[in-house]
Parts: sequence; structure tokens; C-alpha cells
Amino acid sequence: MKQYSTYIFDLDGTLLNTLGDLAASCNFALREMKMPERTTDEIRRFVGNGVKKLIERAVPKGTPSETVEQALAIFRQHYLEHGLDTTKPYEGIDEMLAELKRRGKNIAVVSNKFYDATRQLCHHFFPDTVAVAIGEREGISKKPAPDTVIAALEELGVSAEGAVYVGDSEVDVQTAQNCGIPCISVLWGFRDKDFLSENGATTFVLRPEEIL
Repeated sequence: MKQYSTYIFDLDGTLLNTLGDLAASCNFALREMKMPERTTDEIRRFVGNGVKKLIERAVPKGTPSETVEQALAIFRQHYLEHGLDTTKPYEGIDEMLAELKRRGKNIAVVSNKFYDATRQLCHHFFPDTVAVAIGEREGISKKPAPDTVIAALEELGVSAEGAVYVGDSEVDVQTAQNCGIPCISVLWGFRDKDFLSENGATTFVLRPEEIL
């Protein structure tokens, strides 16, 4: 069994079930803009590439870019105020992170969620276990580019050797590939096993304790 020294986690769909709050904020923005709302299952498929891409996918096709930006601003404000309404860690996540820390592992979160929300959620739910939390911000390319993972490794003060990426989506598989590190794909998140396999995933876990 492969042993790793550094674990870099995706956030939404991997550590936290954020889908309800993402859907609520997305649909709030759509209502404010007098646009048709989306189902939770649609929003599940839209997430993974950052909130701007989520809104671009949620608004009607052909929506002007300035209107998309308006909807995005409404979403961001609503989500910062309501991002903790129903969000919570998946069962077994807290115990898994605590055990990794007990074993002396380095732990970071790298998300395409915007920076403030990523930091807020990690500070709220994982203050004692997640050492570094990096979200989408100006001047750094988001996943699947390797930049945010490289930044996390630098903040941890470690190299990519002995690191593994853990996520729930095809974006996470691509991110790990672009960083030259292995990827563990979780099956409790926003994508199913068949879809992940089609997109290059090779290592799967059904429960958080299997990551150990």
C-alpha cells in the first residue's frame, strides 16, 4: 500500500457537501436576474471549474457577459452570507483528517471556490487539521492548472515528492496529472465512478477511512 507524506484535498464534493448552499445561492442569483432556476442535479454537473463557470453554465445560453458578471456578483455576495446554511463535512471526514494529522502528514486544501469562501469554510470546519487553504484568486491559474497545488506545496514547505491529490471530479484528476502526482478519486461527491473512469481516474475510495 502506497504511503504518502502530503495530502492535498479538493473541498466541494470531497471534504464538504456544499451542494445545497451552492444551489441556493445560484438560484437566488438567477431569480434576481429574472432567469429560470436550475435543479440541484443540474448544478451538481455545473460545479468543479470555479464559480464563474458555474454561473456561465447556469444562465441561459447567449446571455451577455456583463449580465453574467452581474449574476456572479449576486451569487458571491449571497454565498458569502449563506455558505454555511446546510454545508457540512461528509461522514468520516473529520476522523480521517485527524488521523492523518496524528500520523504527521501535511494537509492542504486546493479549491476552485473563490478564495474568501475557501478560507472561511476551512477555518470553520477544519481549524485544527488543514494547514493551508487556497482558493481561486487573481493572478494564479485555477485547476486543472497546477499553479494552486504548487502554491500549496510551497506554503507547506514541501516538494511534490510523496504528495497525493484527493478529489471527486475530472478536474481533480486532470490537476493531479498536470502536477505529476497520483490522484485518489472519492465516490461520495459530485461525479460517479463511470464518469470519472472515462476521464482518467484509476484509484477510487468509497469511504474516507480508505484514504488512510
